[in-house]
Amino acid sequence: CWAFSTHSSFLPASFTLSSERCQSYTAACSRSAKSQLSMGMEIKIRIVGRKNGSEAWLEDAYSMYDTRLNPSNVGVDTYWHKNNPELVKNVMNDADKGHTVVLLDPTGKPKTSEQFSEDVYRWLDDGGSRLSFVIGGAEGLPPELKYGQDYSGGSSASGGNKKGKKSGAGGGRGGGGGQSQFQLLSLSTLTFTHQFARTLLMEQIYRATEIKKGSGYHK
Repeated sequence: CWAFSTHSSFLPASFTLSSERCQSYTAACSRSAKSQLSMGMEIKIRIVGRKNGSEAWLEDAYSMYDTRLNPSNVGVDTYWHKNNPELVKNVMNDADKGHTVVLLDPTGKPKTSEQFSEDVYRWLDDGGSRLSFVIGGAEGLPPELKYGQDYSGGSSASGGNKKGKKSGAGGGRGGGGGQSQFQLLSLSTLTFTHQFARTLLMEQIYRATEIKKGSGYHK
């Protein structure tokens, strides 16, 4: 916002701004700057399921970490998909745009929170400040994502992967008939529902930002 002198010898009458208008314009500039900052790094959580399908306590926990992320320049949004084909289509669209895509699956190597923090910021850097995490439904990830588009065994995208019911996994690559073009991440060797995995992932994203800041949250 430009700063104008209000002395009449320096400004013609047409350029004189009232204090109210200047304050209003300054506030608008500030809001715009904050909006651009908050849009700096964007993380998507893509998940199969219904938006209102989670239990209330899981949504409350997710919302708490979402609120805590507000002061940071990392924004997180959840995109719910009704079935595997819809999930696959949107994940591939993200990849085509150059975004980093990370699949949560139990077959990979688990990471420490410190390693995850480093990886999150590296993935954001690699993806042009855009990162998508993918969580499958109750039957796990679609094989087209986990094993690659050329996967021909077992089930199809519409049917899901009947072999796996765990959500949240690892740092290796997919196996069993093909190789995924995406990275795999393990949140734990334990079994969680996909709704719980989303909330756990959200907490770890928030923890990653606090580790980056060097705050006392992570001990």
